[in-house]
Amino acid sequence: MTDGDSNNPVNMFEIIPVKNIDSSIEIPGSKSYTARALLIAALAGGKTLLKNVLISDDTRYMAHGLREFGINITEEGNSFTVYGTDGTLQVPEKEIFLGNSGTATRFLTGFSSLCPGRVVLTGDSRMKERPVDELLNALKQLNVKSHSLTGCPPVEIQGGTFNGGTCEMKGSISSQYFSSIMMIAPFAMSDTVIKVSGELTSTSYIDITIDIMKYFGVNVENHNYREFFIKSGQKYRAGEYTVEGDASSASYFFAAAAITGGTILVKNINPSSFQGDVKFVDLLEAMGCYVIRRDREIYIQGQKLRGIEVDMNKMPDSVQTLAIVASFAEGETLIKNVSNLRIKETDRLKALAVELSKTGIYVREMQDGLIIKGGLHKGADIDTYDDHRMSMSFALIGLRVRGIKIKNPLCVSKSFPEFWEKFKDIGVSTVVHDV
Repeated sequence: MTDGDSNNPVNMFEIIPVKNIDSSIEIPGSKSYTARALLIAALAGGKTLLKNVLISDDTRYMAHGLREFGINITEEGNSFTVYGTDGTLQVPEKEIFLGNSGTATRFLTGFSSLCPGRVVLTGDSRMKERPVDELLNALKQLNVKSHSLTGCPPVEIQGGTFNGGTCEMKGSISSQYFSSIMMIAPFAMSDTVIKVSGELTSTSYIDITIDIMKYFGVNVENHNYREFFIKSGQKYRAGEYTVEGDASSASYFFAAAAITGGTILVKNINPSSFQGDVKFVDLLEAMGCYVIRRDREIYIQGQKLRGIEVDMNKMPDSVQTLAIVASFAEGETLIKNVSNLRIKETDRLKALAVELSKTGIYVREMQDGLIIKGGLHKGADIDTYDDHRMSMSFALIGLRVRGIKIKNPLCVSKSFPEFWEKFKDIGVSTVVHDV
């Protein structure tokens, strides 16, 4: 694991404990939907207005990457205007740097197949440790020349020969590999079939991809997550699209109420969303919280918490949040079937075990999950490993425990730049420590 804490001039935020949370909050647009909407709008024919988008490091990397292919994208407030080219792309003049954005890297790897020339995608030091070879192998099966020395970025794609046909990928590594090919499949020379070897992880993100493709006019046949069929020649329709609220971002505020025994009303969220993390409140309900779901908002009241056993494969981005809540619950919580967390911004299972242990909590790390025993916490300096979700989730401990200091707190800009401002809006204070 690598830690980017020393690279930030504001090294630590100390969280000041609160009695309880009693507030309401409006969350920003979904990162998952924004990233997919940008790519699909780029492939549509004409002008698309994307409203309520998430403006963050990851979505800006996606927009930056698309611009390198000649896509005109403008940003105003929380909207993107995308001038799609119906699959006609320019060859980038230089390699495309995508930071540590796994989403942008994987999606643009497939996208590069449509470009009539050589494309090189690269990223920061952590991104160069994150595998993409399974996706490259699938593209080779579809007649796309692709290469990586290490199986990780930098990757080189020689596009313009995307034939379609049949490919097969392991389902256990990343659902984004499947989404990457699904979104470009309408531009293949023939129909595309994507087969799943083993069990497909994070199927809720596949549901998001299929949902937004359908909105823009392209149909995907989902054969029980074992095989996907996309007919060649379908066209994405330009138009206007409003991105729904981000369920992963909402999870931190739901957890804040659960941990403090307070209440929170989260607005701009769809309780029936395809986002897997919207079911995070179901887990809190199982742990003892009171939940009300209404149109475009969810209310939660914290109660005495109890440990649970849960398969979180469909909501991996909420694992860190639940782990923190579990540390305040009576008994043990078993989180399982999330081995793919080891190839995220950091090895999240290892990072959770190390940092929770610092606060005095018993954690047992398994290959595909964690066992967490609720107990008494103590103050600690939390390393975030340049992982936005480590920063946001561990800040929650500070709502109840004195002396919790978050290193490199501004790494939240990857997915939720307004996090600390929103934290303040619900009554949480922080003290800045320059180190």
